[in-house]
Amino acid sequence: MMLEKLVERKEQLERDLKDFIKKRDELNEESRKYAEKRNELNAKAKELLAKVREMKKTRDELNAKAREIRNQRKELHKKVDALYKELDKLRRNIDRGGRPLGEIEKEIRRLEFKQQTAVLTIEKERALVERIAKLKKELEERKQQLEKHEEFKRLIAEIKKLKEEVRVLTEELKKYQDEADKVHAEIVEILKQVDEVRKQADEMHQKFVETRKEADRYHAEIIKARKDIKDLDKVIKALKAKQSKSREQREKEELMRRAREIYEMFKKGEKLETEDILLLQRAGLI
Repeated sequence: MMLEKLVERKEQLERDLKDFIKKRDELNEESRKYAEKRNELNAKAKELLAKVREMKKTRDELNAKAREIRNQRKELHKKVDALYKELDKLRRNIDRGGRPLGEIEKEIRRLEFKQQTAVLTIEKERALVERIAKLKKELEERKQQLEKHEEFKRLIAEIKKLKEEVRVLTEELKKYQDEADKVHAEIVEILKQVDEVRKQADEMHQKFVETRKEADRYHAEIIKARKDIKDLDKVIKALKAKQSKSREQREKEELMRRAREIYEMFKKGEKLETEDILLLQRAGLI
């Protein structure tokens, strides 16, 4: 009875072992796929970051070019201001009284900058536009009054030339600034993608760790099951050997009992069959 139960237990363990191996292999395959997907996502994030580095380089080059143009424009503004000072000095000799033209020009630039950068209500912006228009009209009228003077005309022409260069530089500056802003916006979007890809990669890594941990648990069960099967196999073999030895002993005892009976028959002179004689021989009685 004990032997049968042990054999049944061993057979059940062997079935469990097959199930454990199958489940472990399935989990290892699953974890391999998670690791593969994680690696793909990390590689994608790396590629995106490499692209960002190149784009930052481009953006920085555009910003550097914009700074260079701003510096050039600043120098032109200084020249314009210097010419306006000469113009005002000349004007004071020609036109006694009146507001300096350079001062009007500076105020126009200040107000235009405010219009471009400040957040204004509709009413305030309208008033600012009207003020700029009024100052420009005043500047133009004053220039027209003084343009009859040759030196004044020369200075005005030089100022116009420099202001045209400023205009060209301003357009070029805007182009570089717009390009830099565009590249920066693309960088921000790509960095958002990087964050999302990294998040997905972290999720894949977590799943990899969990499935690998589960696979390791089944592997431990496999090792235990194999050990239990090996131990049971030893016990079963020992029990079978013991049972076999007991059976041989019983057969030997039965042989001796039968041999003694035949031997008594032989002593009484009873006729023995060939088989009986052979049995006595096997028992060592003749």
